[in-house]
Amino acid sequence: MDLILPSSGLIFWQLIGFLALLYILIKFAWKPILSSLEERENSIENALKAAEQAKAEMANLKAENEKLLQEARLERDNILKTANDAATKMIEDAKTAASTEGAKMIEAAKAVIENEKKAALSEVKNQVAQLTLEVTDKLLRKNLSSDAAQKELVEDMVKDINLN
Repeated sequence: MDLILPSSGLIFWQLIGFLALLYILIKFAWKPILSSLEERENSIENALKAAEQAKAEMANLKAENEKLLQEARLERDNILKTANDAATKMIEDAKTAASTEGAKMIEAAKAVIENEKKAALSEVKNQVAQLTLEVTDKLLRKNLSSDAAQKELVEDMVKDINLN
């Protein structure tokens, strides 16, 4: 039975060795182990805080990016609207200018046609007067070839003058 139950001296020396080892561990190893654990716990806690802060910053950046994107879209829409308005105004101005220029050209053409018409009528009148004079001259020469016809014509003119 000696093997199963240790002797009291062995227990005593084992107890003194255990207490000495416990004292050495508490004195030299326990504090560094606890400080290492606390340090690790603090670093994990700081890492978690940093992760939460980074997550919050990412959310802020995402919101900021969405805001900037929305502003850019609004600005793009405004620029497109302004460009469309300017293009429409330019087209309307060009149409108005073309209509005005066309009206001026039509009026100028009408004036040229009217002037040419008047010139043609004047020329026709001149030619008719010339032809009338020539016909009258021929008729008068033929009719007034005798002295009696000339006297009769003069007497008719004098009567017309007296009547007027």
